[in-house]
Amino acid sequence: METRATVKGQIVIPAELRRKYKIKAGTKINVIDTGEAILLKPVTEESLKRLQGRLKGKGVLKTLLEERQKDTERE
Repeated sequence: METRATVKGQIVIPAELRRKYKIKAGTKINVIDTGEAILLKPVTEESLKRLQGRLKGKGVLKTLLEERQKDTERE
């Protein structure tokens, strides 16, 4: 799929992908610079539910950052 950036740097995420990843108006999207590409990760209810219970105790931030790094490496 291909899209173009506007003068302001805005892009349109194709409808097929918006439906697939449940992106609606107002959905937050994390923009990650992998060093080789730009990764867009929507923050949806579903993605937050997957994190539930995984980050108990101390070191929550460290664990979250490690999980994000693993996700980036997988993609």
